[in-house]
Amino acid sequence: MVKICCIGAGYVGGPTMAVIALKCPDIQVTVVDISSQRINGWNSDHLPIYEPGLDEVVKKCRGKNLFFSIEVEKHVAEADIVFVSVNTPTKTHGLGAGKAADLTYWESAARMIADVSKSDKIVVEKSTVPVKTAEAIERILTHNRKGTNFTILSNPEFLAEGTAIKDLFNPDRVLIGGRETPAGQKAIKTLRDVYANWVPMEKIICTNLWSAELSKLAANAFLAQRISSVNAMSALCEATGADVSEVSHSIGTDSRIGPKFLNASVGFGGSCFQKDILNLVYICECNGLPEVANYWKQVIKVNDYQKSRFVNRVVSSMFNTVSTKKIAILGFAFKKDTGDTRETPAIDVCKGLLGDKARLSIYDPQVTEDQITKDLSMRKFDKDHPAHLQPPSPTSIKQVSVVWDAYEAVKDAHGVCIMTEWDEFKKLDYQKVYDSMQKPAFVFDGRNVVDVGVLRKIGFIVYSIGKPLDPWLKDMPAVA
Repeated sequence: MVKICCIGAGYVGGPTMAVIALKCPDIQVTVVDISSQRINGWNSDHLPIYEPGLDEVVKKCRGKNLFFSIEVEKHVAEADIVFVSVNTPTKTHGLGAGKAADLTYWESAARMIADVSKSDKIVVEKSTVPVKTAEAIERILTHNRKGTNFTILSNPEFLAEGTAIKDLFNPDRVLIGGRETPAGQKAIKTLRDVYANWVPMEKIICTNLWSAELSKLAANAFLAQRISSVNAMSALCEATGADVSEVSHSIGTDSRIGPKFLNASVGFGGSCFQKDILNLVYICECNGLPEVANYWKQVIKVNDYQKSRFVNRVVSSMFNTVSTKKIAILGFAFKKDTGDTRETPAIDVCKGLLGDKARLSIYDPQVTEDQITKDLSMRKFDKDHPAHLQPPSPTSIKQVSVVWDAYEAVKDAHGVCIMTEWDEFKKLDYQKVYDSMQKPAFVFDGRNVVDVGVLRKIGFIVYSIGKPLDPWLKDMPAVA
């Protein structure tokens, strides 16, 4: 029986390995992690991450050919193929701080693999890594091996949180990069045969190592660029009276552009987009391409501008102060159908409002109070590191309360900010919401989920990103 071991039981490793186990019953798959809390979660009825369909997949395979363990070295030593899916956070200090990827955990994993291996192995990069990482890891494995051979492959993931299981079942493509040597090509074929159990051959793309590594960064940069492009248009729409939804629909019908990733919002979030663009910027700078680096930097600048513009709109609309006013924050995850809050726009918006002394009442159906408190207390990039290396969680933030019901969050609030496009926020009884709020009652829709006309008829003053402005807002400055 072929044995696969995956180092890292996070958002990528857990779901990917669960689907491989489901689709390849003759392969034994073990996911290992140094965090016993995380492994205990994977072995329980309450998985450590929320992803539609994941529960069913794990429960079908767990204990048969899918296992979760903290015995990292044992399972790595026994494996034929080792996937490495560890964090590659942005460096917080030293050379490249604030841009370069921190490969500490990757290097540590590579040294451990070399140390414990007694048989030849295929080592697969699953984490998003800078171009040429494979070469560095190859050197570490080669210089530390004990009579064994290692072949390194790059197999980046292209999952979208909230649809990860669907994406794994029916991917747009599976990308496998390897050396153009007999050993490299043999390893590519071995991994391709694993995916071929359920993925059509024409969707499995084989490239050299560097192309595979760069393709992942490029894909995320292009997607983030589309979001920043439509968000830049949303500011212009508000200034001119155009409707960004109509503009998006119009340009999306052009087959050369297509309709995806053209929804204006308060900004993009998630673990990859900002991190990967910063990494791309750093690689460009290191390779003497400052003009290219500046081009990609602008994508992040527009994203930051969109968040600050939203905060300024809230404050200026409410008589230029939110001090001591209760603001309801509906949604904290970076998008619906996930509990992930990494780089969520809600963090910067909440911090901006707290800076103006607002009182926040936050509700998200999938994010815990502890997580929200941590996110609002941490410095940028701290969250990318494993839990045991993060600063301790503060007990609470005085101006923030976390509630478990949307109607409780909005009670006696002066304003409501919709930060995540959860379906339940579209279906709220907004008459009931209006009746329970202070007047004038404001709704700031950061995801364009509400029917602006219906809410205005109820009596709300509504701000919706990129939509024609409410008469109340027309004379208010968009940027402080």
